[in-house]
Amino acid sequence: MRRPRGEPGSRAPRPTEGATCAGPGEPWSPSPSSMLRVLLSAQASAARLSGLLLLPPVQPCCLGPSKWGDRPPGGGLHAGPVQGLQRLLEQARSPGELLRWLGQNPTKVRAHHYPVALRRLGQLLGSQPRPPPVEQATLQDLSQLIIRNCPSFDIHTIHVCLHLAVLLGFPSDGPLMCALEQERRFRLPPKPPPTLQPGLRSGQRLEAALSCPRFLRRPQQHLIRSLAEARPEELTPHVMVLLAQHLARHRLREPQLLEAIAHFLVVQEAQLSSKVVQKLVLPFGRLNYLPLEQQFMPCLERILAREAGVAPLATVNILMSLCQLRCLPFRALHFVFSPSFINHISGTPHALIVRRYLSLLDTAVELELPGYRGPRLPRRQQVPIFPQPLITDRARCKYSHKDIVAEGLRQLLGEEKYRQDLTVPPGYCTDFLLCVSSSGAVLPVRTQDPFLPYPPRFCPQGQAASQPTTHDPAQRVVLMLRERWHFCRDGRVLLGSRALRERHLGLLGYQLLPLPFEELESQRGLPQLKSYLRQKLQALGLRWGPEGG
Repeated sequence: MRRPRGEPGSRAPRPTEGATCAGPGEPWSPSPSSMLRVLLSAQASAARLSGLLLLPPVQPCCLGPSKWGDRPPGGGLHAGPVQGLQRLLEQARSPGELLRWLGQNPTKVRAHHYPVALRRLGQLLGSQPRPPPVEQATLQDLSQLIIRNCPSFDIHTIHVCLHLAVLLGFPSDGPLMCALEQERRFRLPPKPPPTLQPGLRSGQRLEAALSCPRFLRRPQQHLIRSLAEARPEELTPHVMVLLAQHLARHRLREPQLLEAIAHFLVVQEAQLSSKVVQKLVLPFGRLNYLPLEQQFMPCLERILAREAGVAPLATVNILMSLCQLRCLPFRALHFVFSPSFINHISGTPHALIVRRYLSLLDTAVELELPGYRGPRLPRRQQVPIFPQPLITDRARCKYSHKDIVAEGLRQLLGEEKYRQDLTVPPGYCTDFLLCVSSSGAVLPVRTQDPFLPYPPRFCPQGQAASQPTTHDPAQRVVLMLRERWHFCRDGRVLLGSRALRERHLGLLGYQLLPLPFEELESQRGLPQLKSYLRQKLQALGLRWGPEGG
């Protein structure tokens, strides 16, 4: 069967905390007036059906870097047909055609195709002045397909199908709603989360709060209240480590809590080992937050001087957090770059990760500490810093905008004029890299060396030290995706690792073009995204096509 050509619709963003799908324990019930009767009425107006166009996002299939559905990103054998079926469902012109695509392709249908079909059904019936008539048999057959396959759905797919079924007016006591609700209940935790006992002391209540699933989403006020009620002697290192790990894990940039950790570290300096300190300073680097506590840095320098030789991995972890904050102490760098320290860690189980961290610290010294005159990491000991996309990006690739941006660049510039996921020296993975001539023309990447030299050749004395120079007239432009999870939970401050990567790429001489998630999520479909990318590139003075060479 030959698939119709065309561009897919808008890519669904990652579900957020404000999503309208009900969570565990929240009942599903249809609206008082059955929307199904409205849909089946040929006299229904567009205004009465406009509510169905505001449907929740459906988890999409990852799209490859070539034509839609032709080549999967992982090179799998079945990804192309699966993506092709999703495209056919999104472009179906009638409810009957929707059912036909699902029924005739049983080996290609996956769980996420059913929310796509329900969403398309709502669009078909809500976007036309006179919706096409829908036979009851068509709806019943679609319901039976979902009922038969819903045991294989994950919890997100079940929630989306429930929400779409409610909007479409399926009765709450009907077979479809009952089957989906039953599957949702099967996935509930076996027992409710533990409640906090009123007899516990404040410190114990804080520890219990940090261990309770109810506090995983937005726990700031609960933690602040428990911390305020706790006496100083109740705030043990274990409790503060739990708090620090909680803030770092959930990207909670809460100044009051971070300042409390910093104050605790300063007050308890003599009693804390470097293995505990590394956990306490973790959220400061990850959340890109330098505390106001004036003794914070002097305290850490004293701890590093005292404990550096005792726990090498903990020492390097502390320095990594300080590197993200641009607060590297010279004395500690002298120690970790010394031959004795490097020889000591060479035979340990964590030698590779320590060498990777030392390589990043050496890069920070090269780019950000021109006044440092101490020892450096030998070239033979250096390894690529981040040779592949970070774990968080790989884990959330199905929510990423990378595939659709790659398709937009392919159609806008051509495959030969950009590189995706290219690792540049000293080991930073770029999202998209372009080579641009001095006149602004986008050049084929295969005709250029995409890498800038490392270490960089800086400008002569008297000019800005952070401005690298090169004899190559071509510029390198890096398009940086700034996804939602690249920021702290408030969505305004980049995480420390992301800010560090962008800072270092800029110091190496790459011209950065950020693509914020708010702007990407506002593009409805590939045509709008291509227009957005065209405006972004033209704002930098870039040219391509016949006029750009």
